[in-house]
Amino acid sequence: MAVLPIVKFGNDVLRRPTEPISELDDALQKLIDDMVETMYAAPGVGLAANQVGVSRRLMMIDLSVGKRPGELYVCLNPEIVETEGELTEEEGCLSIPDFTEVVVRPQRARLRYMDRHGKVQEMWGDGLMARAMCHETDHLNGTLYVDRLRGLRRDRILKKISKLAKSGMWY
Repeated sequence: MAVLPIVKFGNDVLRRPTEPISELDDALQKLIDDMVETMYAAPGVGLAANQVGVSRRLMMIDLSVGKRPGELYVCLNPEIVETEGELTEEEGCLSIPDFTEVVVRPQRARLRYMDRHGKVQEMWGDGLMARAMCHETDHLNGTLYVDRLRGLRRDRILKKISKLAKSGMWY
C-alpha cells in the first residue's frame, strides 16, 4: 500500500465528473487500498478517487478515521437516492486544506453503491455520515463544497487560495 498525493483545488480532475467503474480487477483493489491508507494518513473521514487524480467513481468514508474496525465504507458508483431535512455545520476538504466554512447539507441521506466485491448496497446516513456521503458524492460529480457557498464566504476562500497560488504556496 502507498500514500498517494492529494490534488488541490485548481486541478482540473476535481472539476470533471468521474467515470463509472465497470470492472473489479486487481488494479482497482490496489487503488482502494492505497486510497484507504491515504485517507487515514491525511487524516480525513472521506476521500474520492479524483482527489488522488483518478477520475473513477470511487469514494470511501470512515468517520472513525481507522480507529474502529468495520466502520470503513468503500463505495463504487455511489449515488444519493434520497435525502431528508437540513443540517448547517462547518465543513472542510482534503483538497482545500486549512479552510472550513459553514455548508447546508441534508440531515439524512440514503446512498446506493457497490462495495469493493461488487455487491449492491444501500445505507442511510445521519448527521456527519450524511454530510460525508453528500460531500464525497459531490466530488465524484465534479463539485466542491466551495461551490455551495455564495457571496463573501465563497469570495474570501477563493481570494486566499489565489493569493497562495501566486506566491507559490498552493501546489
